[in-house]
Amino acid sequence: MLRLFLIFAALLSMPQLAMAEEQIVNLGLTGTERGIYTVLIFIVAYGFVMAEEFTGLRKSKPVIIAAAVIWAHAAVLAAEAGVSTEALHEAFEFNLKEYAALMLFLLVAMTYINAMAERNVFEALRSWMIRREFGYKKLFWITGIITFFLSAVADNLTSALLVGAVVLAVGKDNEKFIAIGFVNLVVAANAGGAFSPFGDITTLMVWQAGYAEFFDFFALFIPSVINYLVPAYFMWLAVPDEQPAVSNEAAVMLKPGAIQVCVLFALTIVTAVSFKQVLHLPPFMGMMAGLGVLMVYGFRLKTLYSSGEGEEHAEFDIFDKVRDAEWDTLFFFFGVVFAVGGLGYIGYLELIAAGMYDGLGQTPANIIVGVISAIVDNIPVMFAVLSMNLDMDLYQWLLVTLTAGTGGSMLSVGSAAGVALMGSSNHKYTFFSHIKWTPVIALGYIASIFAHYLING
Repeated sequence: MLRLFLIFAALLSMPQLAMAEEQIVNLGLTGTERGIYTVLIFIVAYGFVMAEEFTGLRKSKPVIIAAAVIWAHAAVLAAEAGVSTEALHEAFEFNLKEYAALMLFLLVAMTYINAMAERNVFEALRSWMIRREFGYKKLFWITGIITFFLSAVADNLTSALLVGAVVLAVGKDNEKFIAIGFVNLVVAANAGGAFSPFGDITTLMVWQAGYAEFFDFFALFIPSVINYLVPAYFMWLAVPDEQPAVSNEAAVMLKPGAIQVCVLFALTIVTAVSFKQVLHLPPFMGMMAGLGVLMVYGFRLKTLYSSGEGEEHAEFDIFDKVRDAEWDTLFFFFGVVFAVGGLGYIGYLELIAAGMYDGLGQTPANIIVGVISAIVDNIPVMFAVLSMNLDMDLYQWLLVTLTAGTGGSMLSVGSAAGVALMGSSNHKYTFFSHIKWTPVIALGYIASIFAHYLING
């Protein structure tokens, strides 16, 4: 029942973010049979999402179907209520605008990550760490810290998987190290993504919605560090004080253009921030400008190495990197935006806003949001919050950014990083191996909230 309530809370809210800005009025038909049916549709779809690990059904598929069904019912309800077609289209198209802006932003970021991976940036880093033959205790901190900072520019899923390959490689003879190391990566990836607008989709949504400026998020740096360090210290005490087996792995060399692609990615981030802060344009436009530059540089790489020497480098094709983006995540994002958007248009948003934020108060409600995100994906949870048209100050918006970003660390199924590492660990890292560390992770969660209060309150 708790899970269903949490899903219900997440789904209800998203579109109000738009509606608040454009004065789109919801239908207020939450008590109708058709309205309740749309809620059940979402709950069933999200049940399939949460069972992805067991069914193998990609999470994007059920929510896309649910989004279409929910909006079909919303259109019928709007017609029965006498709402004009123009008003219905206005509400629908706002969701489209919100999704398009975030999708293009994420697509560029994913393309750059894929380009760096193809140029062996991450493989070279992995090879270097393996060849240095660090002890397990030292490797625990190295992998965690790298994941923490890497997830500030790449998403937590990518960061955890890249560094997780190192943990698997050096800990292949020590399952205890892999289990603890993977919990460490999940906590580090989620904490590192909370203080940067580029680190997590939820943080990006808050930034693009205009509730905080780009540099405001860095006020969460110390709370994020505490969120990671508190549980990491207790886990480090349990890491075996041993030396992994000697590795004979050969060094992986960077491909030509690897450094240049990294520099272009950094410049693209600067461009996106400049478009938002200086030109007051959506940041995705700056990201698209950076993608255009990467396309031109990719063409330069192809022509430079197509003369016969280094033919393997002539295969660089930017559209291959676009093709290899995490389309399942992007389509899942589409389904969540429109499914929750349709439910918000029907009017369920106001029920949640009244129950949580008016009934409990902003601080308790924002802390509960983090607990909810340990069970339900934080994307719909944050959409729910953004859609409520809440009158919160910067401190509270940063608080909910912190809690939504890090609360998922408390369970292995609470974030994409945890779910992905469970799938890649060959049963060495499981739900139960993670939950034994939930108390100290929760302690870090509470400590980070307290640190946020002391620093930013």
